[in-house]
Amino acid sequence: KHPNGEIGPEDAPQSEPGKAVGAAASTAEQSETGFVVKTCALSAIATGQKAENLKELLQILHTIDIDCIYYHFYGGLLRPRFDDPEYSNDFAAWVEHALHDDRLAERLGIIDPARFVDLEDLRRELIDVIEERLDEQFKTPWSARDEQFYFIRSQIVVLETGDVLSKPAELANAVPKLSLGSIFYHVIDARRRNADCRDDFCAWLSGLPGQEDLVRDLGDIDIYFRSLTDLRDRFAETLQRRLGGAS
Repeated sequence: KHPNGEIGPEDAPQSEPGKAVGAAASTAEQSETGFVVKTCALSAIATGQKAENLKELLQILHTIDIDCIYYHFYGGLLRPRFDDPEYSNDFAAWVEHALHDDRLAERLGIIDPARFVDLEDLRRELIDVIEERLDEQFKTPWSARDEQFYFIRSQIVVLETGDVLSKPAELANAVPKLSLGSIFYHVIDARRRNADCRDDFCAWLSGLPGQEDLVRDLGDIDIYFRSLTDLRDRFAETLQRRLGGAS
């Protein structure tokens, strides 16, 4: 492992790009067997690439592994935090704290990755925002040597919980008790995995009769600009309002 705790490239689990390591289940599998509850963790894997200023950041963003974009937008949701961060993605936080560029930090901070079906489109948005800011600047600020931006890519590790839910009312009871890893896997990561960009709950419920209104309500929940705990609460409230609890 590297000094900052990330796994080095040579230590990383091997899989196809964008694929999970472990017990991933398809939407079809969910439909055939009931809802299979899983949980996950993100392994942080050092890329060896770093930036000290905005121009270097931009240059690397053009070619860095797409899993880096995923990690620096979504990884913070699963990392332990003891405060309420001002920005939801690592790029905005670094620009604010290391480069002291409030204007750019605000522009980066309002990017909602959930709006982008393809992570390459999210990469393009990042690049466009940074290029626009560089055009406005007369000089390029540099970070301190101990505040460089280190590019990390993620590998999601998926684990079985042993729980299988057979009907929607069971889901209403189960969601408030799910681990944050389960919420991340079934809501955040699911939108990247599923062809229709739905979370796993909506994907399962949409295959059952009479759940159209519930699927619409769940699909309307903003999944990014909130903590996983808050996201779990919102899903639980919506499910219980529509379905009630199973006895």
